[in-house]
Amino acid sequence: MRILTTVKEMMQASTQSANRGNVTEEMSAGAYWCDDCSERIRDVDVEGEAPPSCPTCDEEMRFERSQGSTGCAC
Repeated sequence: MRILTTVKEMMQASTQSANRGNVTEEMSAGAYWCDDCSERIRDVDVEGEAPPSCPTCDEEMRFERSQGSTGCAC
């Protein structure tokens, strides 16, 4: 029985996450991108509803949703 207990403990440890239950980041729906500068700002880091200006070139950034389980960012 000792071998079965050891195997069971190993299997449980391999599936446990160090961050499980400690979620501190807000869920993001995507990010704002500047096509000219390749700057990226997560949507949860932006205040207000208007698209932000790029911190490098001051152009309006476009919103791109994060990839879902389908691999499509549309």
